[in-house]
Amino acid sequence: QVQLVESGGGLVQAGGSLRLSCAASGGTFSSYVMGWFRQAPGKERELVAAITSTSASTYYADSVKGRFTISRDNAKNTMYLQMNSLQPEDTAVYYCAADTTTGWDIRREAYKYNYWGQGTQVTISS
Repeated sequence: QVQLVESGGGLVQAGGSLRLSCAASGGTFSSYVMGWFRQAPGKERELVAAITSTSASTYYADSVKGRFTISRDNAKNTMYLQMNSLQPEDTAVYYCAADTTTGWDIRREAYKYNYWGQGTQVTISS
């Protein structure tokens, strides 16, 4: 059973930065794809960024390209999301998720990720 715990959310002004962390336990973290999703009120959960098991490949939503950077430290069983130039439209609950069925195939659909953290709120003020 994989457990995921996010941290690092908060309230920042537009243009600011935040770094989210996702600590994993209970599984073989280094063997599967990890992703960051977000969900704003009234909107569907969307994949923001994802990373393969060895960090060889990453995915970014168009809305965050050039501003967000996903990374992972397999020795620490932790994934990160560095978020720069934050805008009010980035306001959402951010979730980390694991797709333990694959280490290399990044999939965008939320239902294909089988483990989830509890979420951390990110609020950007204008």
